[in-house]
Amino acid sequence: MKKSVLTRYRVMAYVTAVMLLVLCTCMVFKYGFDKGEDLTFAVSQAHGILYIIYLIFAFDLGSKAKWSFGKLLWVLVSGTIPTAAFFVERKVVREVEPLIADAAPAVVKA
Repeated sequence: MKKSVLTRYRVMAYVTAVMLLVLCTCMVFKYGFDKGEDLTFAVSQAHGILYIIYLIFAFDLGSKAKWSFGKLLWVLVSGTIPTAAFFVERKVVREVEPLIADAAPAVVKA
């Protein structure tokens, strides 16, 4: 597996998690204080698009890492739970990095 597969997943996990936190903050202002309805709409649309990209990259990583369906489902759903993606991303990186190191070609010295 290439390192770029993991890097794409990591970037989108962080972006999705941050956007979800921003969306939650916007929702508090929209429904709690009747402020920022337009901003909430824009942030929710952006988060939706970014979450779809996250799903694609997470599924790609999961298929290459040969995860079980349950593990893949948990990683995919973690983008919808505030702050969960931060913790799941760290765990995924610890599990997948050895797979990348094993796939690296050996350096031959002359």
